[in-house]
Amino acid sequence: MLKVAIVILNWNGADYLKRFLPGIIKNSDYDGVKVFVADNASEDDSVALLKREFPEAGIIELEKNYGFAEGYNRALARINAEFFLLLNSDVEVTPGWLPPLIQTLENDPLIAACSPKIRDYEHRDFFEYAETAGGFIDKYGYAFCQGRIFDSVETDYGQYDQKREVFWTSGACMLVRGPLYKITGGLDPYFFAHFEEIDLCWRLKNRGYKCVYVPESLVFHIGGGTLPKSNPQKTFLNFRNNLLTLHKNLPEERVFKTIFIRLMMDLLSAIRFLKSLKFRDIYAIVKAHLSFYSSIKRYRKFRKDERKFINNFSHKEIYPRNIVVQYFLGKKYSFLALKWNIKKTLYSR
Repeated sequence: MLKVAIVILNWNGADYLKRFLPGIIKNSDYDGVKVFVADNASEDDSVALLKREFPEAGIIELEKNYGFAEGYNRALARINAEFFLLLNSDVEVTPGWLPPLIQTLENDPLIAACSPKIRDYEHRDFFEYAETAGGFIDKYGYAFCQGRIFDSVETDYGQYDQKREVFWTSGACMLVRGPLYKITGGLDPYFFAHFEEIDLCWRLKNRGYKCVYVPESLVFHIGGGTLPKSNPQKTFLNFRNNLLTLHKNLPEERVFKTIFIRLMMDLLSAIRFLKSLKFRDIYAIVKAHLSFYSSIKRYRKFRKDERKFINNFSHKEIYPRNIVVQYFLGKKYSFLALKWNIKKTLYSR
């Protein structure tokens, strides 16, 4: 069995493979580590490129584009490894990036997943918009990170250089225990893309495991390579999958109240889009809610099976306030400005 399988999910990303795969292979040359590329039925020359220029990389050819979540599930089902490292094709790794991640999981059996510090590939002193330095959610399910709250992205000057437990680790670069990934069902294929790593981390945490941010490891991410930030389909997936994540993982007594409040807050988001004349994004929010309500039935058995886990833990990494209010009304534009009592959430063995 492999120690670490680094698995890059690719769809029409031949240019990214040319640019980043040589560095990934070079900087991951350790015993028991193998790099795989799982191809989601690309229509470019990705597979031919891999066979021609990267014979040392394993190739997993999927018969169609299954999206991020199911694509990874199908690829990882074909690999037997102690740890899986999910890595986006548009990520540049740095020398020495891998050992701190492996050591983090090896040193504590209760850590299920970890991620590195992720900075922006184009603006290299800044954190990357989507992933940054470990993720959190507030009590209504809004995601934010050390290094980025909504559209406010911070410069990295070492303010988040302490290893700590977080609520979720980045799907752009996540090291996760192989058996746990498979036992929990991996990424939810219904999500297709977006918010799927937060859902997975929440399920792992409901089982008593931890997710950890590892600043000793550094990578650079382009981000938005498949769907740009302003794409209405991304708006749809983010809003729909956020609601699904709440429904799947919240304790019974909190589900209805939380989702009702989210309905009101999503209405405010639609009004903001209206002011910007972004009518397609408004439609995406309406479509997301309709899709969510029609999807509840499919998760009844899941909630029944997960009930013994859902009610077991009160996660201290869930921000107890409303991050929307703190940001837009309180003008708290950075994680440190929240003045959250981080001593309670610092990672320790």
